[in-house]
Amino acid sequence: MEFSIAELLANFTDDKLVAPKALEKKLECQEEPSLHKLQIALEVLEKVGILVKERGKYRRVTEDGVVEGKLRCSSKGFCFAIQDIEGSEDIYIRESQLNHAWNGDRVLVRVTKEGSRRRSPEGEVRLILERANPSVLARIKKTDSGDFHAVPLDDRLLFELDLSHHEADLSNAIDNLVHVEVQRYPIGQKPPIGNIAKLLGSDEDASDVDIVCCKHDLPRDFSESVLASAKALSHKIPKAELKKRLDLRDVPTITIKASHDDSADDAITLEEMDDGHWRLGIHIADVAHYVDANSALDREAQRRGVSVYLGELVLPMLPEQISGNLCSLQPDKERLAISVLITLDGQGQVIEFEIQPTVIQVDYKLSYAQAEAILADQPTQDVSQFAAIFGMLAHLDKLSHAIKEQRRQRGAFELNLPEKIYARADGSESPEEAGKYTFSKFHYDDEGTLGAVVVSSTLPIHSMVVELMLLANQTVAAHLQALGVPGVYRVHPTPDPDDVQELVKLAVSMGLELSLEQEDEVHAQDYQHFTKKFAEGDSERVLTYLLLSTLKPAFYSTQPKAHFGLALEQGYTHFTSPVRRYPDLLVHRSLHAVFEEGRDRRSSRVKESVDLRHSSCHGQINWNVLPTDLHQELETHFTAVVIHLTEREKLAQDAENDLEGLKKAELMKERTGEIFHGLITGVQSYGLFVEIEELLVEGLVHVSSLKDDWYEFRSRQQTLVGRKNRKQYRLGDRIEVQVKSVDYYRQQIDLIAVGGGSEAGEDYSESDEAGSDEEEFDEEQ
Repeated sequence: MEFSIAELLANFTDDKLVAPKALEKKLECQEEPSLHKLQIALEVLEKVGILVKERGKYRRVTEDGVVEGKLRCSSKGFCFAIQDIEGSEDIYIRESQLNHAWNGDRVLVRVTKEGSRRRSPEGEVRLILERANPSVLARIKKTDSGDFHAVPLDDRLLFELDLSHHEADLSNAIDNLVHVEVQRYPIGQKPPIGNIAKLLGSDEDASDVDIVCCKHDLPRDFSESVLASAKALSHKIPKAELKKRLDLRDVPTITIKASHDDSADDAITLEEMDDGHWRLGIHIADVAHYVDANSALDREAQRRGVSVYLGELVLPMLPEQISGNLCSLQPDKERLAISVLITLDGQGQVIEFEIQPTVIQVDYKLSYAQAEAILADQPTQDVSQFAAIFGMLAHLDKLSHAIKEQRRQRGAFELNLPEKIYARADGSESPEEAGKYTFSKFHYDDEGTLGAVVVSSTLPIHSMVVELMLLANQTVAAHLQALGVPGVYRVHPTPDPDDVQELVKLAVSMGLELSLEQEDEVHAQDYQHFTKKFAEGDSERVLTYLLLSTLKPAFYSTQPKAHFGLALEQGYTHFTSPVRRYPDLLVHRSLHAVFEEGRDRRSSRVKESVDLRHSSCHGQINWNVLPTDLHQELETHFTAVVIHLTEREKLAQDAENDLEGLKKAELMKERTGEIFHGLITGVQSYGLFVEIEELLVEGLVHVSSLKDDWYEFRSRQQTLVGRKNRKQYRLGDRIEVQVKSVDYYRQQIDLIAVGGGSEAGEDYSESDEAGSDEEEFDEEQ
């Protein structure tokens, strides 16, 4: 198996000695080439002082002034190493100190110069831990010497790959796009060598999906060994397995998905109890039962980290045999699940809960449209078959509103963002006609990647499902913490107060009074107040975009830290999508460890036990629930992979955004010269960002295209003001723009302002201009 230095070093924790044989097993080095590579890697790491050898085993050495980070480079050649530790400074690295590291690579950096108030610390790359570019999207060129080179399309990759070793004649492929696999990275003065994996063709021939897959090195297919492992899984559920599980096959069970074609990995039950309380069941496909730890299926799922959604193409985390069959909760099929059974009162308060391995059987599969028709009391012939669950669905809807109210009382907030983009080259925008360009943000039935719940005004049934899944995730997180077993938690950091204060000032300049309850602290409740105020004015879209920009990215951690967007202080986890997210699968694996090997009492001599599957055990456990070896094994593995999983999620998001950007660029290229209504969503010294409202496509009006005057930037008011004509372009203003040009691969749309703008008021005095100029000077410095 191929492994990176980062994967190798992840096996060294707590200053412990590790034997080469243990590394061979964990890294699956079975064949002679991989064994030889491991031996070389260990010897080199020992020579450079990363590892020390004692009694035939290796131990990692911690070195002062050396930090780990991920490179983020510019097209001009300078880079920053971004550390994973929250609040750590970025380290500036000159091109001469990169030591052949490329943009995106994970590296060890030696800090050579401490930072100051205005400058970042500087450093040099000491070791490349993991390459981010095993392949690149490039264009073929012929050099003056007659050799063929591949020039990466990404201008942050400052190198060319030698293609002279490629077998085929490339004379007819000059300027064509290619997917190039890196065969050898640069050594000394020798350039990198590449081999063409796929010829994408000319600019006119290259598919946008191919471009995105090649750019981000996304696998389109599974290996034969992985497919064989999936195919070997049994469809039959052994009787012995059924005896170990809570049997819920007789409980009416439903799934609700966007369409009938969507595979369901979650199901819902609701039972009314004798005391007037409700027993809500969230049932999630038991993927961990089929995907064993360290199996070929598991390693591939970990490598991918997450499913990727590229329009109608889905690059799944697991093969179809699992995602579309064994772990797809299909009607009238017995399926294994892990179920969260929550007892609630009518106000959505949790009374108690239990988490059980179960066997279920879905009775009804509804689409969003069918469920909404039932809730709207507009049953059609299409939904008459669901008459038996009309009441259940109505109670679920009512209960979900009570659960949402509980979440809001904590301070959690929602974001009102566009749900879908429907656009075609012919300008049609209806869902029925817009199959060519359709994007949706609802991949998961929870808060997803943003960290905050997104309002669905057109899909209220989705909002109902989201509330139920959020509650399940929250419940599982609370249980893992109460048991003291390893878990993977979803962390959403608190925004920087300075960023939020800037937002407050901008809102005030737009006529909306905002304030923080505590000047130097930010709470989710503040954002809840902000979004309510936004909805009362005419600039909700722009202000929501600005609010979104203040949110920090969510990430995965083994520590249960706060989740800002959901206003949770005690930890939150992802549990409800183990088919599509590897962190969810790890959480399931931790629960299975409790089910199978959890200790329900301090020792065998103690008669009284607790129910490890029920919330009644909370606060009663003062012993290690899992055996020491198993606990350490899970903890070590979770710690080693959480950073990788966060990065894979970001890569998937970048790929989806890239495809959307290419689709938009293609659309606007065909509409060059046309005039549209636009909304100013950002103002900078170099121009205006304008969102074309009809198509939800953003472009730039460069300040140089404003020919009627010399425009000055007012950062405090986010405004460009003409010196002579006093005309202004402000954040949130609506203007008319013409599509000037489109750079397809950079996804850049240049616009020209052809109408709109207003006259600057008296508040722009000479003193204001002077102050603004000083502010701009400080920013440039």
